[in-house]
Amino acid sequence: MTESLDATDWSILSELQQDGRLPITELSRRVGLSASATTDRVKRLESLGVITGYRAEVDLEKAGFPLLGLVRLKYSAHQHQPLHRVLEERREILECLRTTGDDCYTVRVAATSMRHLEEVVDELARFGSTTTSVVFSRTLPYRGPVEPPKEPKQP
Repeated sequence: MTESLDATDWSILSELQQDGRLPITELSRRVGLSASATTDRVKRLESLGVITGYRAEVDLEKAGFPLLGLVRLKYSAHQHQPLHRVLEERREILECLRTTGDDCYTVRVAATSMRHLEEVVDELARFGSTTTSVVFSRTLPYRGPVEPPKEPKQP
């Protein structure tokens, strides 16, 4: 997939990750293309599935969710559908990553209070053992890739 992305595509991705509401005229100025060429590029990136959507970034604390928890789950069953149903139903579960190692999943949870976080963790604990960490701060917020991946160096 990365073979089909050139420097201009990466510039467009970088700009849109910083501001998904950037008008095409401003985006085209920043990347050095006409508005129609920029529109075509953005549509191509969308159709390739490189751009998967546009969304608002929400300040969780200001939205009433002052606690962010990371829950690691060692899933004890072989059927994952019951867990997937809980993940779909609980809107305070922001993200779930299936991982390697001792834990099977890492779950990001936005909570209104410690009691609320405990309730979500208790529900996840039905599926296996959990380890929970509370986030103090976002040292480096998610930023997305802004340049093509580098090839590993050959020995």
